[in-house]
Amino acid sequence: MTINPGWPVYVALVVLLAGTVAANRAARLGLGRDAVVAGLRAVIQLTVAAAIITLVVRSIWWSVAALMGMFVMAVMTTCRRVEARHAWPWAAAAMACGIAPVLAILLATRTIPIEGIALIPVVGIVLGNTMTVHTLVGRRSFAALREERDQYEACLSLGMLPHQAIDEIIARRVPEGLLPSLDQVRTSGLVTLPGAFIGVMLGGGSAVQAATAQVLVLFAIMATQAITAGVQARLIRARRLVPTDLAASLVS
Repeated sequence: MTINPGWPVYVALVVLLAGTVAANRAARLGLGRDAVVAGLRAVIQLTVAAAIITLVVRSIWWSVAALMGMFVMAVMTTCRRVEARHAWPWAAAAMACGIAPVLAILLATRTIPIEGIALIPVVGIVLGNTMTVHTLVGRRSFAALREERDQYEACLSLGMLPHQAIDEIIARRVPEGLLPSLDQVRTSGLVTLPGAFIGVMLGGGSAVQAATAQVLVLFAIMATQAITAGVQARLIRARRLVPTDLAASLVS
């Protein structure tokens, strides 16, 4: 099965986007314009990505360069979402700590070949989920630190060090960033058929091959997200990976 560009696809996209805007207006969510912008950006970006991947996939070095570019964009995006753009080196470090060992395991076990056609989709999926967990953990932790400022001060007054006081507040929030991914793993095959499974099936692979690829990707995602969230939490406690306003207020 293949899905080729053509009028049926274009009509479906327009109708789906119009339905999204209509649903936003009916529910007064105020995100209709954002949905249109996001949709148009997705079309442009995926078209460009398809062109670039077609060009670089035959060269391992160009494939690595493309993946580095994807990593940079992921770091920039998550830093903007958590309002900590100045802390991008620490965000990059947290995400790299999660991705590097997972990729090393996949390559060392020869689970995926060192080829652009294999590296780009697998690393892309893992990177996207790493970015997501970094954003979720950051937004929930930073919101809690702002809302529970009095608790932070109370912990300090009891003799706790700043990193201990921060941990008292964010310890409950960090695991929340991992729950969506864990739920996806729990329900795979029962509630959802994730991207890797569908991709292999659409590419002509068997159901067994699709299931094997999906399980591999899900395990890789769980590992990279757990490591990233753990490193990120340590950096937040150390007041390295925090927005500017929190960096100024979380003092001893």
